[in-house]
Amino acid sequence: MNTTLMRRALRRSTAQIRHVRPVPPGAAAGLVAAVYAQVERDFGMLAPPVVLHSPAAGPLAACWVMLRETLLARGVADRASKEVVAAGVSLGNACPYCVDVHSAVLRGLDHGAEADAIGGDRVDAMVDPAMRDLAAWARSSGLRASVLRRDPPFGIEQLPEFAGVAVTFQYLNRMVTVFCEDSPLPAVLPAPLAGGMMSVLGRFLRPAARGALEPGAALDLLSEATMPDDLGWAVGRQVIAEAFARAIAVIEAAGARAVDDRVRDLVTSELAGWSGQAVGLDRSWVDDALSRLAHADRPAGRLALLIAFAPHQVGPAEIEEFRRGQRSDEDLISLAAWASLAAARRVGAWLAPTQPTRGD
Repeated sequence: MNTTLMRRALRRSTAQIRHVRPVPPGAAAGLVAAVYAQVERDFGMLAPPVVLHSPAAGPLAACWVMLRETLLARGVADRASKEVVAAGVSLGNACPYCVDVHSAVLRGLDHGAEADAIGGDRVDAMVDPAMRDLAAWARSSGLRASVLRRDPPFGIEQLPEFAGVAVTFQYLNRMVTVFCEDSPLPAVLPAPLAGGMMSVLGRFLRPAARGALEPGAALDLLSEATMPDDLGWAVGRQVIAEAFARAIAVIEAAGARAVDDRVRDLVTSELAGWSGQAVGLDRSWVDDALSRLAHADRPAGRLALLIAFAPHQVGPAEIEEFRRGQRSDEDLISLAAWASLAAARRVGAWLAPTQPTRGD
């Protein structure tokens, strides 16, 4: 399959986005068009996990800025190692879509054995010890106790990049779980063909993955912002810190427009005592938390809590309950982005070093 045909096929993959209608590439304008152009140029395809944000231009740009400046931009860590972190975090969050895509990129970077192992959730079978340790760290990075129990398998100078990828995928996994199918490939594709197509995808993305992208090129998509206190893991890498400061400011503003303060305060309060533990299938915890909200705020509260803590439990019923208040696609993406980033920032808090570090 040549590059032009693959690019067309990948553009059609946005049909697998659910619950919202993404902006078609041919209809994109303004900030959405600018983001789309950068995504295709720097990632090699209009990735559905980014495109799903397009009904809300600000969160779309914020998502892309976080992804580009951590995973794609040149830094002290190599791209293959960062793909291992992306796939490892996605394993920990049970996000098969992201595991498939980032295993495919790893395979395209000539790490086929490692890609097969991590893609099959066989981290212990990875042959390269450095990649194996990195994948194990990433897979358990969403559990505070696990992070505090062991030293990271990399130097402090690499923390901003690896933690940045981890926080980005804590965010993206939640958004993808709610708004995308389980695989980037059509569900009707037979398993033998699916494996071949994932290999083709890895080869297609290889040129972009091997490129040395200049850090900071996406920052101008968003305005400058004050640095939040919870970016201690980014100390020493100014571009990454700025990327997250700008993205956080935009998503916070979008959340404030779409979600009442009482709902956001409730989710923030619940996250403050959370250390990454699974909440289980019993939803009594949701009902207990919602009892503190007025009935009119409960649809938004239910959806935000589930996205933050249990995105796999979000289904059409929760989406429709939220939409009954004449809520738009932009409102839905803004709420989901805010809740996803709130949870991801909580994870970032325990990835930060316990002692001050010097900058680069």
